[in-house]
Amino acid sequence: METDTDSEPYVRLRTLRQLHQVMADMNTARSLADTLQTVADGIVTGLGYELACVNLVRPDGDLVVAALAGNSAAEALITGRTGSRASWDRRLGMGEPWGDLRFIPHTEGWILDDDDVPQWFTDGPAPRFEDEWHPSDRLFAPMYTPGAPGTSCGELLGVISVDRPRNGRRPGAWGREALQMYAFQAAIAISNARLRANMQRALVRLEREQQALRASEESFRQAFEYAPSGMAIAEMGGDEHGRILRTNDALCRLLGRPASAMRRYSFADLVHPEDIGTLLRTSAEGGRAELRIGRRDGTYVWVSLRNSVVADATDGPRFLLTHVEDIEERKRRELQLAHRASHDSLTGLPNSAELRSRLSARLCRRPQSSPAGAVDSMDAAFEQYDPFAEGQPSAYDGNGHGFAFSAGPGPGAGSGAYDAFDHHVHVVAPEGERDDGTKGLAVLFCDLDGFKSINDRFGHNAGDAVLIEVARRLGRAVRDGDTVARLGGDEFVVLADGLGRADAQDLAVRLRNEIIQPIRVDGRAMRVGASFGIGWAHCGMTADEVLKSADERMYVEKRSRPRQHRRAG
Repeated sequence: METDTDSEPYVRLRTLRQLHQVMADMNTARSLADTLQTVADGIVTGLGYELACVNLVRPDGDLVVAALAGNSAAEALITGRTGSRASWDRRLGMGEPWGDLRFIPHTEGWILDDDDVPQWFTDGPAPRFEDEWHPSDRLFAPMYTPGAPGTSCGELLGVISVDRPRNGRRPGAWGREALQMYAFQAAIAISNARLRANMQRALVRLEREQQALRASEESFRQAFEYAPSGMAIAEMGGDEHGRILRTNDALCRLLGRPASAMRRYSFADLVHPEDIGTLLRTSAEGGRAELRIGRRDGTYVWVSLRNSVVADATDGPRFLLTHVEDIEERKRRELQLAHRASHDSLTGLPNSAELRSRLSARLCRRPQSSPAGAVDSMDAAFEQYDPFAEGQPSAYDGNGHGFAFSAGPGPGAGSGAYDAFDHHVHVVAPEGERDDGTKGLAVLFCDLDGFKSINDRFGHNAGDAVLIEVARRLGRAVRDGDTVARLGGDEFVVLADGLGRADAQDLAVRLRNEIIQPIRVDGRAMRVGASFGIGWAHCGMTADEVLKSADERMYVEKRSRPRQHRRAG
């Protein structure tokens, strides 16, 4: 029999050639499964064993039979089966260490017959000489991932099991070295195959994500371009914050502006000057506002503006997506309803409730006899007051009329906060019957004389026409900012601020002279007279008290005139 020592040079040369080929095959396999099978096949074809099994560590730590070569029956029996990590650690911790290899002779291996590691059984005679291979001998070649610098090996990647050397003998020094070197190269090949597989999966996943992103972008583009309401994308942050980058057709049609022109503006450039504060107070993220935006023809349209923030890409720049909905018709209806609730349906003048609201907005509960120094200091504080600051009460009532704030009683009065911190400008009134130079809020109560006879003789249609004309004449004769209201029936009230006693009397005469002029209705000339009572509003009074005072003065004036002089014509 030829000894291993005598044939070693030839064995080494033949083995090196075979190893070179099988290692080349390992590193050119197309998939992880092909690589594992190539590793098993290479042991059979290149290292001279009749049977080889590759056990691969799973993510949970157990080892699965991933490939087997040399015995089709054993391959069908155990491929895919799993052995616990504890059983494998036990095997690798016993037996004889041959470098990184572990050899468990048949004299010790019998204790492993009942563990859960998948295995095959072969029969054969007992060894006839010392280094002959026994059917129950076991030889394992652990495979480790490449270790960090300064370490011998990394984590356990898998274990190669071999059986039945073709020469029937336990491997000598060269055979052991060859198997150990093969396991090292196999670990590299398997690691590379895993890396390629992971990269391929990542590429596939990336391609799918890109396809989904392209589909999403296309869906967004179509939703943006063909949305029935206006849409815009604007810059967010930086020196050009708010500048419009892109608009859809609906917004361009709504504003009558081409898309190229829209890119020169931000929404702050387009909104009505009175709505700038509303726009600035609108939160960028999820903010909503109702405001007016200018059209190309110079008119304004009411819109509902809603913002949201979108990112161009992961950690990329953020943009402001603005949805603009035309609410012109709804706003028109709301304003019409508000106007109907606060104005007389016949004359269009503010009604009784609106008159009391405007009057109450000027009055607080503190009487006009407050110390002059306190009033002066509060007037100075009022000049510095910003009515648009967040958290402050509005300087305008619900109909846009500019009056100071009220903490007094009566309709429209506040809660009395001014008693604690009063920026209110107190309303004062002239004292006595002589003009002392004090300017105050005059309340002129007007009652028509002779109006009932017109209703009785010519009917209510004629009476309504007379009321409409009287309302028109009163509105024409007062100043901008004065209020003319109809209390009901033939009673009217004028609020005129900044008048002295003589001014108020002159205004009453001028208004009466306007009213007594003939009024033509259906070809007939009709005339009515007017009685005026002048009252003065000042803080400490309620709206009803002011109106009652003016009403009483009107009746005094009416009774003081002869009956024949109460109506003109």
